[in-house]
Amino acid sequence: MTILTVIYNGVPQLEYDRDKPLEDHQLLYLQKMDEKMNTGISIGDQHISNPDISQRAQFVAANLAHAIETDNEISMAALCSYIAIRMPEIQQVSIDKQDNGEIEIDFRFEAATPNVAFVAPPTRLS
Repeated sequence: MTILTVIYNGVPQLEYDRDKPLEDHQLLYLQKMDEKMNTGISIGDQHISNPDISQRAQFVAANLAHAIETDNEISMAALCSYIAIRMPEIQQVSIDKQDNGEIEIDFRFEAATPNVAFVAPPTRLS
């Protein structure tokens, strides 16, 4: 699936179509995001000095939650595109803000396509 959907507290907020290519300056911005995260990130109380791609996506999704809350459309677009480009197997990012202020992030990945054998129906002779 080429669409990444972002849902915040059960309400769809934005969609990203992976079939539409990013402009060079947008790709450069994603590269700069990676370079900045190469110095380490903090998720909750934990500092991660060498984050892997899933940790980076979690960090970016937390920042996406803040961008949605503050209605920062430019940041929302950049952060959503980061997740969509860097983790193309993600179909949906579901972000839920709890009553205590904690944010719960759930990535929903592409479902495996089952092998289905199609058999032609028998031909009926009259």
